[in-house]
Amino acid sequence: MTIQQSIPVPPDAAPSAEAAARVTPMMEQFLEIKAAHPGLLLFYRMGDFYELFFEDAEIASRTLGIVLTKRGKHQGLDIPMCGVPVERSEDYLHRLIEAGHRVAVCEQTEDPAAARARGNKSVVRRGVVRLVTPGTLTEDTLLDAKANNYLLAIARTRGSAGADRIGLAWIDISTAEFIVTECATGELAATLARINPNEVIVTDALYGDPDLGPLLRELPAVTPLTRDVFDSATAERRLCDYFAVATMDGLSAMSRLEATAAAAAVTYIDRTQVGKRPPLSPPSREAASTTMAIDPATRANLELTRTLAGERRGSLLDAIDCTVTPAGSRLLAQRLAAPLTDSAAIARRLDAIATFVADSAARDDIRTTLRAAPDMSRALARLSVGRGGPRDLAGLRDGILAADSALARLAQLETPPPEIAAIMEALRRPSRDLAREFERALSEQLPLIKRDGGFVREGYETALDETRNLRDASRLVVAAMQARYADDTGVKGLKIRHNNVLGYFVEVTAQHGDKLMTPPLNATFIHRQTLAGQTRFTTAELGEIEAKIANAGDRALGLELEIFERLSAMVAAASEDLRAAAHAFALLDVATALAKLAVDDNYVRPEVDGSLSFAIEGGRHPVVEQALKRDGQPFIANACDLSPVPPPYPPPLAGEGRVGAGQIWLITGPNMAGKSTFLRQNALIALMAQTGSFVPATRARIGIVDRLFSRVGAADDLARGRSTFMVEMVETAVILNQASERSLVILDEIGRGTATFDGLSIAWAAIEHLHEVNRCRALFATHYHELTALSAKLPRLFNATVRVKEWQGDVVFLHEVLPGSADRSYGIQVAKLAGLPAPVIARAKSVLAKLEAQDRGQTARALADDLPLFAVPSRAAAEPAPPSEAEQLVEALKALHPDEMSPRDALEALYALKAKLVK
Repeated sequence: MTIQQSIPVPPDAAPSAEAAARVTPMMEQFLEIKAAHPGLLLFYRMGDFYELFFEDAEIASRTLGIVLTKRGKHQGLDIPMCGVPVERSEDYLHRLIEAGHRVAVCEQTEDPAAARARGNKSVVRRGVVRLVTPGTLTEDTLLDAKANNYLLAIARTRGSAGADRIGLAWIDISTAEFIVTECATGELAATLARINPNEVIVTDALYGDPDLGPLLRELPAVTPLTRDVFDSATAERRLCDYFAVATMDGLSAMSRLEATAAAAAVTYIDRTQVGKRPPLSPPSREAASTTMAIDPATRANLELTRTLAGERRGSLLDAIDCTVTPAGSRLLAQRLAAPLTDSAAIARRLDAIATFVADSAARDDIRTTLRAAPDMSRALARLSVGRGGPRDLAGLRDGILAADSALARLAQLETPPPEIAAIMEALRRPSRDLAREFERALSEQLPLIKRDGGFVREGYETALDETRNLRDASRLVVAAMQARYADDTGVKGLKIRHNNVLGYFVEVTAQHGDKLMTPPLNATFIHRQTLAGQTRFTTAELGEIEAKIANAGDRALGLELEIFERLSAMVAAASEDLRAAAHAFALLDVATALAKLAVDDNYVRPEVDGSLSFAIEGGRHPVVEQALKRDGQPFIANACDLSPVPPPYPPPLAGEGRVGAGQIWLITGPNMAGKSTFLRQNALIALMAQTGSFVPATRARIGIVDRLFSRVGAADDLARGRSTFMVEMVETAVILNQASERSLVILDEIGRGTATFDGLSIAWAAIEHLHEVNRCRALFATHYHELTALSAKLPRLFNATVRVKEWQGDVVFLHEVLPGSADRSYGIQVAKLAGLPAPVIARAKSVLAKLEAQDRGQTARALADDLPLFAVPSRAAAEPAPPSEAEQLVEALKALHPDEMSPRDALEALYALKAKLVK
C-alpha cells in the first residue's frame, strides 16, 4: 500500500510570501523531514508523545480510532493533528502495519537543554531513526511468534521468446534467515504462495508490468522502488559491503539474477534500519526442484496453514503442531510449506523422529527442557539493532543453560542419528562463559526497557553500587525532610511527592495551604500550584536535594546503560554460535513434537523412495480425525493404491478394474459420503511424508511427488471477473498443462458448473488427457457415472466407490471406499437431510424416475465404444480442432488449378464452393 501524502493549501489562492514566513521553526522542521520520507506516516517525537500532522494525522485517526484535533495553522488552514504516547507506541504501530501502512519514526536526537542553549527559538534536533515496514519488524509485540516475517525482493531478467527468469531473495531479520532462488515466470505464483512474504519489494517497472503487475498487486504489502535498488552492476559490491567480505567467494554461489534480488533486499534493510545493520546469515541458495511444487489454489484447497476462512484453527498446521517453542512452530510451518523431493534428506528427518518415538522418556525430558528455552534468534536480532532489553540478555543466558540440559539428556541416547548428532554439535557452540557473565550481571527481576534501569545485579560493578547508594541516601534525606517539615508546620498530613512535571514538591490539603502562605512559613515554603483539594509548594532546600537525586539517578542509569552495551557487544561477537544453537533448538522441538504426534495419534513411518509407488493402507485425514475424536467418534480408514501396474494389465471385471492396480482412480458415490475427504487425506499423507513426518496410516509407501495439484471445492473470483465455473476451468487447465508422471493430482467434480453434456464432455476429455498425456497418479471424484465406462478403454483407470446403505427410503453413509462404481448419487436423500420442503422432495423423485428411465448408462457405454481414445503424440502436441467453414473454403480454393480447367469444370467447381458456403 502506498500512501499519497500532500500538504493542504487554500483552494482559492497560492500561499503568499507572508504566509510562508509565518511557518514556525518546529513546523518547518517537520515539513523538511516529511518531504524526505514520502509515502510513510511520520511519527514526530514531541516529549512523551509521537505526533502526526496533516494527512498523516487524518489517516492515523481513522485507522487507530483516536481523536483528531488541530495545532495552529499552515498557509491559512488548520493543521490536523493526533498523537500516541511513546510508551504505548508499539501497540499503535502494530495496528498501522496491519492496516498496510509504513511508518517513519522520528526521534529527538539532542537534549532539550542543548537546544535552549542555542537560543530561545531553537528547535530540538530530530531525525528519522527507523522506517517501520511490514517486512522489517523485530519487536515481539509486532510479530507473530509462530510465523516467520519475510521481506521478499523480486528481480526479473528478460529472455527470448517470453522465457523471462525471476530472481527471489527473502529475509527474516528477526531470525537472520536469508534465502535466494531463481524460477521461471510461470512458477512465480506458486513460489510466492510457498514463501508467504509479509512485504515484497519490486521495481516500479515490474509493478506496472501488464503480466506480473496484477499478481503483485494481489499481495498484502508491495513496495515499488526505483531501479537503482535493483541495479545488477552494483549488486555484488553491495552484498560484499553488507557482509564485510572482499569477494563473493565468501558467500554462497548464486546467479547474477539471484545476487540482484539479494542486493536489493539488503539495501532496503539498510535504508529502513537507518544504518543499524542487523546481522544476517550468509545467503543460502535453494536449488530448483528441491521442494514439492504446490500452486496457490492447491495450498488453499488443502488448507495447509490457513483454512479457507483465513484462520489457523482447523488447518493441517494447527492439527499437527505440537511444538513447545515459537521457533519450533515456525520451522514446522516452513517444512509444511516446502516438502522435500530428496528421499535421503527426508529419511534423515524421519530417523530423528523415530528416535524419540522409541524413547518416550527422552522425548518428554527434552520437551520439558525446551519449554524453558526462549526465542533466542529473535532476542539476538533485537539486540543487534539496538531494540533489545535486559530480558533479551537473560533469554540468551537461559538458552545457553537449556542447551546444557538438552545435551546432557541427548548424550544418553545410544546411537543418535545424523540429524540429532548435528543438533548436539550446534548446542555445544555457544560459550558457557557468556552465560556465566550474564548470570553474574543481571538482576533477578528485570525491566522490559533498559532505560528503566535496575537490571544490573548489586555487586557486579563497584562504581554503579556507589552511585546507587548516593541516590538512595538522598531519598532517605527526603523522607527525613518530610518528617521535619510536618513538625515545623504542625501539618501532620504534609507529604513530599514527585511527578515528571514539577519534580519534587511539598503537598498539603487545601485547608492548610493558607497557613503555609502566611508569615513566617511563607519565607520557607514557595507556592507552586493550587488544585481543587491540594496546594503544592517547594523550598530552596528541596530544590538542592532534588538536583543531587537527579544527578545520582542519571549517573546510575548511565552506568547501567554502559554495562548493557558491553554485554550486547559480547552477544554480537558470539552471534553465529548463538544463532546455530537457536536453530538446533527448533530442529529438536520439531522432531520431538512430531514424535509425540505419532505416538498420540497412532501415525506410522512412511517409506519414501524414488519410485512411482503410492500405496496407503488404513489412511486417515489428520484434521478430520482429530475433530471426530473430540466428539467421541471414530474415523473410517481407507486404503489407496495408485502404484503402477506392470503390463500386461489385468482385464477389467464387468467394466471395473481391480482396486490397487493402477495410477488413476475414478471415484463415484453420493454427496456427503466422504469422497472429498478421501481425496484430500491422500494428498495430505503424501505431503506430510515428504516434509519428513510420520503419517496417519497403518502403512504408507510413497514415491517422490514432484508437484501436488488439487481442484476441490467451488468458489468464484468476482474481483477478477471469474465465475465459479471459470475458476474451476482455470485450475484444471493449470493441472493438465503442468502435471508430470511424478505428480499427484486430486480432482473433484470437474465440469459440474455448466450444462450436463458440456460438463460430461470436459470431464471425459480431462480423464483421457491425464491418462494418455500427463500419465500422473490421480484421484478423480465425479457424479458423472457415465465416466466409469472409460475403465474398459483406459488400462490405468480403475473405478472405486464410497459405500452407502439405503434404509427405509433414507441413505446411511458408511464412508468406506471399495472397488466398483455407483449408479446413483443419492442427491435427493441428501437434499432431504438438508431440510428441503417435502413437496420439493416429492417432485424431485418424480422427475428423477422419468430421467432414469432413459437409461443413460447404456448410451455412455456405447459412446465409449464409438469414440477413439484421446491420442496425443507428445506433451507439446494437442488434439487438432476441426477446420472452420472459412478454412475449408480456403483449402478448396487452393486445390483448384484454373489454367488446367475447362469451362465446364470451372462451373462445377463454382457450384461446389457455393454448396460448401451454404452448408
